Amino acid sequence: MSAAPSFDRQLAVGRVGESLIARWLRSRGHSVMPVYEIEKPEGKGPRLFLASVDLIAPDMLAFKGTGARWIEAKSKGAFTWHRVTGRYVTGIDLRHYLDYLQVDEASPWPVWLMFLQRGGRAKDTPPHVPDSPAGLFGHRLAYLREHENHRAPPSQWGSGGMVYWAHETLIQLATLEEVCAAGREA
Repeated sequence: MSAAPSFDRQLAVGRVGESLIARWLRSRGHSVMPVYEIEKPEGKGPRLFLASVDLIAPDMLAFKGTGARWIEAKSKGAFTWHRVTGRYVTGIDLRHYLDYLQVDEASPWPVWLMFLQRGGRAKDTPPHVPDSPAGLFGHRLAYLREHENHRAPPSQWGSGGMVYWAHETLIQLATLEEVCAAGREA
């Protein structure tokens, strides 16, 4: 059995996913401004400083014409099989989600969550269930906040908990091949 990927490896995989999503957005006519880390020694990600609080910011701001949107880009393997609801789900850290909700409320631009899913078999998927879908999936946070599949508290997952959405709740924005092709063309 292989060892779990290190944090640095996971970060590198995430950065590749962010880059592919940014290139796909650019191939569709968007300009993209990445939001980079400024307090790395404390382990914080991109930040948005409001008058009263500083928040974890989404990864990038994408704009086209007069419209703009925040994009939180996640790169994943397969969707996770949720035994309780009997469907594929994907999710993010609960603390980040709560900050993105505040960004969505405070900003004139909507926040979108985008998940680049490589597909295949999730480790706990029952044998009779087809492989996990692959592609770029996402939706506006304002919609997703009303359509959570479930939350996992810190006692079940990580130090801060997780929030998950069902595959069916997300819009398939592109196939995996389309996203990868945009990455090669850039």
